[in-house]
Amino acid sequence: MEKQSNIYVAGHRGLVGSAILSKLHTDGYTNLLTRTSSELDLRMQEEVNDFFEKERPEVIFLAAAKVGGILANTMYPGDFLYDNLMIQSNVIDAARRYGVKKLLFLGSTCIYPKFAPQPLKESYLLTGDLEPTNEPYALAKIAGIKLCTAYNNQYGTNFMSVMPTNLYGPNDNFDLETSHVLPSLMRKIHEAKVQDEPTITILGTGSPLRDFLHVDDLAAACVYLMERYAAEEIGEFVNIGTGNEITIKALAEKLCEVIGYEGQLVFDSTKPDGTPRKLTDVSKLTSLGWSYGISFEEGLQDTYAWYIQNEVKK
Repeated sequence: MEKQSNIYVAGHRGLVGSAILSKLHTDGYTNLLTRTSSELDLRMQEEVNDFFEKERPEVIFLAAAKVGGILANTMYPGDFLYDNLMIQSNVIDAARRYGVKKLLFLGSTCIYPKFAPQPLKESYLLTGDLEPTNEPYALAKIAGIKLCTAYNNQYGTNFMSVMPTNLYGPNDNFDLETSHVLPSLMRKIHEAKVQDEPTITILGTGSPLRDFLHVDDLAAACVYLMERYAAEEIGEFVNIGTGNEITIKALAEKLCEVIGYEGQLVFDSTKPDGTPRKLTDVSKLTSLGWSYGISFEEGLQDTYAWYIQNEVKK
């Protein structure tokens, strides 16, 4: 990946894509391609083909996806499966046909079985049943990994896949219906503080364990891998995370500290928890020479400051 390479960041306005775009700018990459979803619908093969024919990207960061938390996945399972299958299949296949030199496909650690041994090693893929609340999204991401691997084997392409843990940071989605747990809790706790509410109800028991990674660290890892490694050197895919974990209850308590909310947290155990534990094994990533740099406390402060400036004040 050269500084003058024609680099396409798919999904550049989302949490992950925006962080990757910013990292590339900071690192001196000057020829960056972007398109909004209204300009280019990646679910439409003809539109994707036209874009590749005209722009001829050499390197691709495939961060475009339909994403959401447990509620959104439960409400729209068909959309999560179809949209993600179409987005990734169209881009990966066009990359193969138009001779893209290198592609990075971003998935998620939700690809692992619900009751996989902990921490989650790359070898645990397809060793058990998936978590039902995000199965459609997970199936799509598994298909994306396998498509990259199949094309590498059949056509000699250089398409690598990375599986980030739970992400957070600037440009996250704070919609209470479709967001993931951390931004959803941040918004709920902030609004409870502003409205002086004595209690907050949190869905689930608060017991699930999660590994949270700041999106700027993810962007740094993605650029690091693309600059230094070929797909065959990292294997089928590599996890990206911190290797640390925290319960949802402890996360909520930390957010209360950051936000300054002093009310009571009430957990609704009648609502689903999702996967009980999801700790990422990052030994493979560490062996490739990368580890995270942003502490959880620093990351939460940074994200809350962004939320106040961009969501509350807009």
